Amino acid sequence: VQLQASGGGLVQPGGSLRLSCAASRSIFSINYMAWYRQAPGKQRELVARITSDDSTNYADSVKGRFTISRDNAKNTVFLQMNSLKPEDTAVYYCNVVARLGTTNYWGQGTLVTVSS
Repeated sequence: VQLQASGGGLVQPGGSLRLSCAASRSIFSINYMAWYRQAPGKQRELVARITSDDSTNYADSVKGRFTISRDNAKNTVFLQMNSLKPEDTAVYYCNVVARLGTTNYWGQGTLVTVSS
């Protein structure tokens, strides 16, 4: 299974972007789907996660601005990012964990740059 992330780009502060991550085929027994990000010189951090029962959690830094959602029929997870700030600049990675954590997929990353 391959995860293809898209939707990154250059946006001004206060702007919005919508990231998508599509799996190449169906993934069974998904535990959760998530977005992580890694800024230059920093460790990768969890941004948002959505579980199999649609429970969500967010990093404190993005609460109220970002929304994670998914389309099960299309094996796709989304990240709607609003009110973007320069500190949101990073490479964003999608992640899918399945089969009680024994299976872990990562997308290739998509760059988000927030700058005027």
